[in-house]
Amino acid sequence: MTAPSELPEIARALFDSAEFATLATIEPDGRPHLSVVWVSRDGDDVLVSTVEGRRKHRNLERDPRCTVLVFPRESPYTYVEVRGTASLSYEGGRELIDEHSRKYRGLDRYPGDDGTANVRVVVRITPDKVVEY
Repeated sequence: MTAPSELPEIARALFDSAEFATLATIEPDGRPHLSVVWVSRDGDDVLVSTVEGRRKHRNLERDPRCTVLVFPRESPYTYVEVRGTASLSYEGGRELIDEHSRKYRGLDRYPGDDGTANVRVVVRITPDKVVEY
């Protein structure tokens, strides 16, 4: 396993902003699965929220290798790709989706899970390689 990579300043700025990202995971048959996601970071780790049982959650449980790509809406030829390994945790799941809801929608609480049996999962992606363009 390689040593974790540090996020350059442009990557930190993009993950701190309210830009959408695309998360790529690996399907059981080896094909890629892509999802548009909200993101944030904790140091050099990228954080994504998902729901237990969704395709990306099942894919990452089976194979934690993944990639996150983010680019600014105003400058789509500028991007940051983070290739890494995901770890999954239930701790802080509700707090993370609420943090993302404030960042992306201006709402203190994410309403999409209210009244459901959804169990929130924190996806923590530790960078192995960072590509910026």
